[in-house]
Amino acid sequence: MLRTLLRRRKKMLTIEDVTVTDRPEVHRAVSAAALGNMMEWFDFGVYAYMAATLGKVFFPSGSSGTQVIAAFATFAAAFVVRPLGGLVFGPLGDRIGRQKVLAATMIMMAVSTFAVGLLPAYATVGVAAPVLLLACRLVQGFSTGGEYAGATTYIAEYAPDERRGVLGSWLDFGTFVGYALGSGLVTVLTAALGSDGMTGWGWRLPFLVAGPLGLIGLYMRMRLEETPAFRAEAESAESAAELAGAEEARQSGHGRLKEIFTGHWHAVLICMGLVVVYNVTNYVVTSYLPTFMTETLRQNPTTAQLLVLGTMILVALTITTVGRRSDTWGRRPLFMAGSAALVALAAPALLLIRAGGVLLPALGCAVLGLLLVVFAGTSAATLPALFPTRMRYGALSVSYNISVSLFGGTTPLVASALLESTGDEMVPAYYLMGAGVIGFCSALFLHETAGKPLRGSGPMVETPEQAQRLVARSRTEAGRRARNVWMHLRHPGRHRHHEER
Repeated sequence: MLRTLLRRRKKMLTIEDVTVTDRPEVHRAVSAAALGNMMEWFDFGVYAYMAATLGKVFFPSGSSGTQVIAAFATFAAAFVVRPLGGLVFGPLGDRIGRQKVLAATMIMMAVSTFAVGLLPAYATVGVAAPVLLLACRLVQGFSTGGEYAGATTYIAEYAPDERRGVLGSWLDFGTFVGYALGSGLVTVLTAALGSDGMTGWGWRLPFLVAGPLGLIGLYMRMRLEETPAFRAEAESAESAAELAGAEEARQSGHGRLKEIFTGHWHAVLICMGLVVVYNVTNYVVTSYLPTFMTETLRQNPTTAQLLVLGTMILVALTITTVGRRSDTWGRRPLFMAGSAALVALAAPALLLIRAGGVLLPALGCAVLGLLLVVFAGTSAATLPALFPTRMRYGALSVSYNISVSLFGGTTPLVASALLESTGDEMVPAYYLMGAGVIGFCSALFLHETAGKPLRGSGPMVETPEQAQRLVARSRTEAGRRARNVWMHLRHPGRHRHHEER
């Protein structure tokens, strides 16, 4: 009798507690989320590759170095408002649903990016031109504040526990495909139109492509359902509202934000540290490196663009493999190994890039790309698992966007300014090494989540057979725990002697 009571002390897993995912629905969710991220990074690729050109179009009065800094300052301005977007869209996504917010961010991104292609140049309207460019960038940054965190949350809450890494990596696959498409388009246009043609009118074309892409992404997102985890949380909140009142169950946005920073501050710090190492590496490679190679090292623009484009293709080809390995090896070991390797290899990689020619810079770019893919293939499965379901979107939005705004999106601007003031061409390497130290320290405190349910959610599997095996294993483990407690109560000395042996 005592053994039966011990077995029931902890609620055992039942078949109703396990969610069996619908594979076609999961694939639709992953595709729609990845497409939105692809469009976001299409814009980043276009802007990074055309920083020098946009500097001439919107800031023609300065020197070439000043023009680049001004263009990157406008680029960085979008990241200033990203935390505001996270503060608005994150808690809203936890209250009204992930799908609705992701559709709204898609509309804002598409419209603002398309509008950049219609802006008048400085030669036409004077100072109003850079002001309008800044306004478009601010709208893009505000919408992006709810995009990546929402997309990672959406995929994580749809993915089976054993495949969250590989499915999450498809989100960042969309990131680098979008960047490669944007940068590839700019490379082709530059080769076809020349510098004068791009400065005159060709710079508009890549931004105008965002309109049709946005319509496709919006169509796909409007067809999505809410995630199983959010639906279960909403049902639980409705039950709580009936028992305890709607005010407690439907916590205000201010109350959620207070709880994020008071009750989950450790998870917030870990998230911010991991985001630092990922995004500093990301923005050095994707946004700063093309300009560094052309403006600082005076390398051929087409060669530099092709080298970085090849790096993005390398990342895209390997990212799902890293995601799959994170499901078997774990997220924590990959983040620790990648951060340590970044500290050790950032300087040698930059020295290779500075060597001149094609072969050695290509090798240096490949090293940075392989370091980047370790973080890119792991982040989408790691970051959402840090927070419970009812505040996951909001907590991740706030943590992610504060970190990106302070350290990620400002990377090209800070690196350009430091290099301009010091004249030291190794500045990007030092910046990467500092990010690697932060990432390694953050990963030390990261709890392993590979193969485990998300916080606040039940297990998720792919087939009914897997659900039955999981329930059976849970009952076996519960029985073993009850037997151990029973043996300890009946024969405390013998049980202790057995444990020591």
